[in-house]
Amino acid sequence: MDAASLTPLLTPEGWSLLNALPPYDESEAMVLLEGLRAKGVDPALAAAAMTQSRLRADGRAKFGDLAEGMLFTQAGLEQATRLVVAARHARRFHDAGASHVADLTCGIGADAMTFAGAGLRVLATDIDEATAAIATVNLRHFPTAVVRHADGLGLDLAAEGVDAVFADPARRTRRGARIVDPKAYAPPLDDVWGLRDVVPAVGIKVGPGIAHAGLPQDAETQWVSVDGDVVEAGIWFGPLAPDGPGHSALVLATVHGDDGPTTVAETVRGDLDLAPEVGGLGAHLYEPDGAVIRAGLVAHAAERLGGRLVDRTIAYVTTDEVVPPAANGLAAGLATGYRVLDTLPFGLKRLKAYLRERDVGRLTIKKRGTAVVPEQLRRQLDLRGSAEATIILTRVAGAQTVLVVEPHAHAHRKDGRR
Repeated sequence: MDAASLTPLLTPEGWSLLNALPPYDESEAMVLLEGLRAKGVDPALAAAAMTQSRLRADGRAKFGDLAEGMLFTQAGLEQATRLVVAARHARRFHDAGASHVADLTCGIGADAMTFAGAGLRVLATDIDEATAAIATVNLRHFPTAVVRHADGLGLDLAAEGVDAVFADPARRTRRGARIVDPKAYAPPLDDVWGLRDVVPAVGIKVGPGIAHAGLPQDAETQWVSVDGDVVEAGIWFGPLAPDGPGHSALVLATVHGDDGPTTVAETVRGDLDLAPEVGGLGAHLYEPDGAVIRAGLVAHAAERLGGRLVDRTIAYVTTDEVVPPAANGLAAGLATGYRVLDTLPFGLKRLKAYLRERDVGRLTIKKRGTAVVPEQLRRQLDLRGSAEATIILTRVAGAQTVLVVEPHAHAHRKDGRR
């Protein structure tokens, strides 16, 4: 979406039309669009309104009900920080004593909204004119936030009275391809973290796949997951990293209770040189959250769970006893647990016979540390039974092994035990 196509929506007529549209339904979208045109609505306005209606529907996953009053671009929505995570960013700046934050690459304004909501002054910039216009709309309810169409790196931070900086560099090309090299981000990552020489409080959101090699030694790098999905990593300098430099993982999970859904959090951090205990397979297996794995903190998760690794190079933790779900961070999704039902050496014929003997027709296949392609294996197994099972393909003490497991949640439902 360019600035010209956005303009019709920013008129009173366009805004009223957008907000009067029914909830977006893909199957009815074309009929609704044709109906608007038949009523004499300008085709450009009708198309822009329908696009925003679709994006608002998609935006609910990140912004909840707030999405109904926002504008989006497709790329901006995809890169925008989820509200629950943006609130954590805002807390860092607030707790660090910041008062005026420059959001150098504000996009559609997701983080800037939470900064302003936390009582901070915000100077939000974006180099794309349409995106800056959308951020202006999304920040309209926050009098302490100012949006500019500008290159954030060109700001005179001292003259602006800025005491903290945040950036979320673009990590995709114009054609949507993912950019792997941080030096090719827009703006380049080195240019952004170089600002810490001017303003010590600098925070940068990056992709969760960022390599450990080359990360700054004077920053905390934190990987974040939400309900099992690793969504980002953040690099935090100076007062934004109160616990000092190093790696950490923040695991956020939604818990549904009598009073509705709430978010619980668990943080793991520690020395990357911690030597994990490695030992024999126990009665239970735990898969640490992806943020913990990306952060390189599996040994710390094993320590919290009171377990050991099944193989020094594999991120699976085993225990002899089940770990209570409310303990050691499990309530926040620190690890997913399974009861081990059986083990067998990996071999296609052996596995096929094993599953057919048990009438398995629906099979969940998980893997770590093996080159096996699950969908290819599923076709080769050609299962046609009525029962279901879960297997994990991995290495145990260096040997390729099949673990037949049962998720703890399923076991609890079936027999009532914890």
